[in-house]
Amino acid sequence: MQIYLDYSATTPPRSEVVNYVKKILTEEWGNPSSLHQWGQRAAMSLEMARTQVAYLLNAVDPESIIFTSGGTEADNLAILGIAGQYSTPQHLIISSVEHPAISEPVRRLEAQGWEVTRLPVNRQGRINPLHLKAAIQSNTVLISIIHGQSEVGTVQPIEELGNIARNHGILFHTDAVQTAGRVKIDLQRLPIDLLSLSAHKIYGVQGAGALYVRPGIEIDPLVLGGGQEGKKRSGTQAVAIIAGFGLAAELAATEMIKESSRLIGLRDRLFDLMADCPYLVPTGDRLYRLPHHISFVIQNSLQTGETEKITGKMIVRQMNLAGIAISAGSACHSGKLSPSPILSAMGYSEKEGLRGIRLTLGKETTLEDIDWTAMVLKQVLNRLIPQLAIAK
Repeated sequence: MQIYLDYSATTPPRSEVVNYVKKILTEEWGNPSSLHQWGQRAAMSLEMARTQVAYLLNAVDPESIIFTSGGTEADNLAILGIAGQYSTPQHLIISSVEHPAISEPVRRLEAQGWEVTRLPVNRQGRINPLHLKAAIQSNTVLISIIHGQSEVGTVQPIEELGNIARNHGILFHTDAVQTAGRVKIDLQRLPIDLLSLSAHKIYGVQGAGALYVRPGIEIDPLVLGGGQEGKKRSGTQAVAIIAGFGLAAELAATEMIKESSRLIGLRDRLFDLMADCPYLVPTGDRLYRLPHHISFVIQNSLQTGETEKITGKMIVRQMNLAGIAISAGSACHSGKLSPSPILSAMGYSEKEGLRGIRLTLGKETTLEDIDWTAMVLKQVLNRLIPQLAIAK
């Protein structure tokens, strides 16, 4: 039995998307910057995708959607594109549980003299809005807070945080790579100035992403050249992949409410099935949580040293041998055996930071998959921690 439970890392492209990408590749392969009919057909496909992604976010102006190579580039463009407008270093605020696509460009700015405040989170990975208010300075120019945390599933109070930023006249960005298409995002209502999302998290093809930039906001481009994407991101667009992104966004918008409700039911069932496992402790916020996300950490045993050598990656390997794909922490850190910075920020010990696992659900996940996974995971834990009385 093969079960894929790593949808936060990437989703399999939908058949409708694959077929549409093939059609674009064979029929509308022109350069969208060209004036002839081949180019204009490609340009029409590109603008249709822009409209579809804007529809997913309820963004009024499709031109506010800037296509990129993925969520990482979109995040970098938001951070560095705003910072690049200042001749001298300023102050910016992020959370302590950001994806590396945010924390790394911020680290570079910090090395260049920028002042950075990293907001703490509670044990559930959630920010206290009062901490944001207290962190704001006269030279704060940007606040970037992740919407849904990919490793522990916690969803931040993004509307409240955005309102604080807006009330102080500060630009507000959110990394919505994990939430777009899974959680309703209404940019006509939410106080968000910049927002990042990615095609391959919503059943599109890897290699496309987007940055929403509220009309009237200027950003410095990271890539210079022909001036594509409103002069904000030069380079000939990957029309077929972007077109597939657009279709995936439209389908996600249509199906989101029903599908999210289904996934919440499966998510909570898996949490319940694993509740009788000693030392396997849920991480993240159970209430404010991504609909498809389950995560745990193996805590230290006081009675036995059997947990000392166990890591999340060890469990991932054992589950893979059983035909079940899960992950240990953030997928972008899967090659490194070091404590999760996310779990560390949430107050977990260094050893516990090596013992996080994540199971994320998707369109193909069934009730039978959940029940089978729970059984196999208990067997794996029994085998790795034989002295623990894990219920079978």
